[in-house]
Amino acid sequence: MNGLSKAENNLFGGIIGSGSLHLQLNRRQKTLIVIGISSTLLIAIMIAAQLMSNQAIATNFSQQNLAPSWAHPFGTDWLGRDMFTRTIKGLSISIQIGLLASSVSVVIALVLGMCAATMGKKVDAAISWLVDLFMGVPHLVALVLIAVVFGGGAKGVIIGVALTHWPSLTRVIRAEVMQVRTSQYVQISRHLGRSRLWIATKHILPHLLPQFFVGLILIFPHAILHEAAITFLGFGLSPHSPAIGVILSESMGYLAAGMWWLAFFPGLSLLIIVRAFDVIGDNLRTLLDPHSAHE
Repeated sequence: MNGLSKAENNLFGGIIGSGSLHLQLNRRQKTLIVIGISSTLLIAIMIAAQLMSNQAIATNFSQQNLAPSWAHPFGTDWLGRDMFTRTIKGLSISIQIGLLASSVSVVIALVLGMCAATMGKKVDAAISWLVDLFMGVPHLVALVLIAVVFGGGAKGVIIGVALTHWPSLTRVIRAEVMQVRTSQYVQISRHLGRSRLWIATKHILPHLLPQFFVGLILIFPHAILHEAAITFLGFGLSPHSPAIGVILSESMGYLAAGMWWLAFFPGLSLLIIVRAFDVIGDNLRTLLDPHSAHE
């Protein structure tokens, strides 16, 4: 007989169809894969920065102003320093500062948001006024002022970023706490004589943990971009450190001479890291959303 019978076609079609179903990934699985890839990239940069020797970023006038090549993928600068090594070490510094500053900022938002929602109208009004005040001042201006007041350097940058990135998340947490307070299980606990501290630690705080982690991831890209910005302007990290802001600031005087690689590769690498954290934050928010996590 030429060809297969109808029953055989249906059988093979079912097998192939069932196999293709197993190859399809739902949103939760895709989200976990994206988070894993982005996290692996960031961890690899941190590890590579520690393993790279400082000899590659030492002055070597015999290799100055070299264009990108296999030996120097990002080229070399006017002092003969390898730009690939400088970029990786600069990204590592940005990641460390961004994580520390955003962590402090999220803790500030968590404390103020809970206080605003649970400690009465006067405290709520005071915190709301403080949020409006900080949101009314441009981030970069406030960052520069705070960094200068605290003496600049890594300490000034971390404090500046931490004290300017909490207002938006504070509003979100305040709204979440206000919603949880009116829920039925919280009202039952209150009628059973549970204290405010018990309700806050057993009911409200666990509900806020997803907001905490998503807020941390979403604040981080702004933190490292603002760190690079104020360092670029000369109010941040020391000019002797291989920070991305320092690299971009130094390269501006050499772009007219045709050394485009001095700014292109470090700037592109910074944008990739920022985008990686944006992807992690967006997908983590999707993963924690009960309406879309299992689609």
